[in-house]
Amino acid sequence: MTTQEQGSNQRLAVSVGRLLGESLLSDGVITREQLDQALREAKARKELLGQALVRLGSATADQILWALARQAGVEVINLESMSLDTDLVRSFPESLLRMYRVLPLKREGHTLTAATSDIGNLAGVDELRRLSNLFVTLVAAAEDQIFKELDRIFGKIIERSVAGSGPSEAERSARPDSQVEDRSATLIVEQLLRKAIQEGASDIHIEPAETKIVTRFRHDGLLRSGPTLSRAMFSSVLTRIKILANLNIAENRLPQDGRILHQIDDRRLDLRVSVFPTIHGENVAIRVLDKTRSFGLDTLGMSAAELVAFRRCITRPHGLFLVTGPTGSGKTTTLYSALAEINSVERNIVTLEDPVEYELPGVRQTQINPRSGLTFVVGLRALLRQDPDVILVGEMRDVETAEIAIRSAMTGHLVFSTLHTNDALGAIPRLLDMGVPAYLISSSLVGVLAQRLVRVICPHCKARVTPEQAGVGRLGEMASRVSATFIGKGCASCNGTGYRGRLGVFELVSQELLRQATAAASNPETVKRAAIEKHAMVPMLDHALAKVEAGITSVDEVVRAVFTE
Repeated sequence: MTTQEQGSNQRLAVSVGRLLGESLLSDGVITREQLDQALREAKARKELLGQALVRLGSATADQILWALARQAGVEVINLESMSLDTDLVRSFPESLLRMYRVLPLKREGHTLTAATSDIGNLAGVDELRRLSNLFVTLVAAAEDQIFKELDRIFGKIIERSVAGSGPSEAERSARPDSQVEDRSATLIVEQLLRKAIQEGASDIHIEPAETKIVTRFRHDGLLRSGPTLSRAMFSSVLTRIKILANLNIAENRLPQDGRILHQIDDRRLDLRVSVFPTIHGENVAIRVLDKTRSFGLDTLGMSAAELVAFRRCITRPHGLFLVTGPTGSGKTTTLYSALAEINSVERNIVTLEDPVEYELPGVRQTQINPRSGLTFVVGLRALLRQDPDVILVGEMRDVETAEIAIRSAMTGHLVFSTLHTNDALGAIPRLLDMGVPAYLISSSLVGVLAQRLVRVICPHCKARVTPEQAGVGRLGEMASRVSATFIGKGCASCNGTGYRGRLGVFELVSQELLRQATAAASNPETVKRAAIEKHAMVPMLDHALAKVEAGITSVDEVVRAVFTE
């Protein structure tokens, strides 16, 4: 590491430490003079601010612990009043627990609870997660109590420095010289993830520019600006993310994909990481999947009539049901909700996905891996020998996958899958273009659901406005169908956007109409117009305008997500 890089990382550590210092200052624990002196000492000695404050006598170890715990949002416990699981503690290497000052407390399901006296350093948490293959949630405890319990459980005493002044010389020598910059990167990444997740972001983007690092969070389908980071932080932050995602930290020329299992408060998260090279460095995109999320048809946004028709389709004993729409339109959520609806001990439900986004209890889920030869085609053929009742194929990407899925639907299986089309009847020409024979489509396809996602007007700042103020004129001849219009003015609850959450708008086509469209494959629009005139189907735009009338969404959202000329 160059002298310049060392200086940058030292400045980074001090900037992160200021968060602790300002907290102690606001609590009246230290004075401004004591904070400034400790910051200078921490920078000169390459130590943490908390260590400098304790060494200078400005604060006690307990005060530092309480401040860090409050800052990180974790509970502080007293180990002396607890009964520990000795076998659990001994299942981890003693040297690791002492080095990182962590103490496993209990295991409940897929979660391991551990105590630590070092809130800012999550390297120990990573090791516990790796060794146990469990989600790790932290509580805070005094360092002397942690070492006392380790001494008791492992039956030995190790010489240590005065409690609260840091690790022993032996422990310190086992830790790399780059501890300060590693810990700084750890704190920055943890705080960035926490901020994004607390704000309800579905995606996190970390984008290097020439002089700074830009972050953006995707909220309700749209990207919004996040914190801006110093360019000096980029190398250590990127390395930290790669380590968490089990990526090659030495590779910076090729794209990489990884996965992080993370926990913030009581939320267990599955973070899908994509790293992609750009001219200013590697761009990072992180998809946030909440493993504690539940699925249900009643939360999708369907009307009562749509729910009845949808349930009729997904409870058939066999056939092919497709959900269509562009990327990010909620197709996976709809299919997972359908599987959750029909899941029972009498049904064997299996899936082939790329990737598996959420785990569904009672469902056998498989992620395809083309590099090892497990493609949709290979997996689907093998799944048919697993005695399935219901099969979910994540996406129909080629004619071979489509034909196997369709033939499966014709031989007694209920098959779900997705396609990328603009509307429901667009699935017919799409399948024909892929090379699927028309007679197979007519014989197997029992329903197609097209959908989009629209943002929901924030209930805390919703206000009724005139059609002119809402911009109804942009709907053209459809404007006459809208009389009541609402907008969100923006408030603290919705971060000033006027929207909070999203719901689907749908277009469901039944088997009979699909057969007519297949017979008239050269001009499915004619079939669609005739069906609308006969009230045999309700187009997606009509459902969207009904949500505008009901004050659920706005004209802007319909124009953005649904309406086309």
